[in-house]
Amino acid sequence: MYSVTRHRRLAVLALLALGAAASTGTVLAQDIPPPDAVRGDMARAARGGAQERSLSDAVRRVQRTTGGHILGAERVPFDGRDINRVKYMDDRGRVRYMDDPAPARSQPRTPRSDMSSLRGDNP
Repeated sequence: MYSVTRHRRLAVLALLALGAAASTGTVLAQDIPPPDAVRGDMARAARGGAQERSLSDAVRRVQRTTGGHILGAERVPFDGRDINRVKYMDDRGRVRYMDDPAPARSQPRTPRSDMSSLRGDNP
């Protein structure tokens, strides 16, 4: 009877050792991403980095100008461009929104030509 208990203990220890070794291998395999995944993450960060920075800058500006408690911030399409909308609580406890214009585009729009020809007979 003593040998059966001993064999069970050895079997349980062997299973635990195998399980630990298998999980360690899985963890190690997950730690090292393939090079393509790293490049993709870097490209995504480069594209969204400027947007995230401008949103955080908008939050800082609203915090400085209002002194209120910031509740949230988001980018909202408005008039053909994106603006930063910051939600904050003022000193009286009221929830307010402040729209902070996003930074100007890197390439300014080309000026329109003379619009008088489009107006027809109006002076």
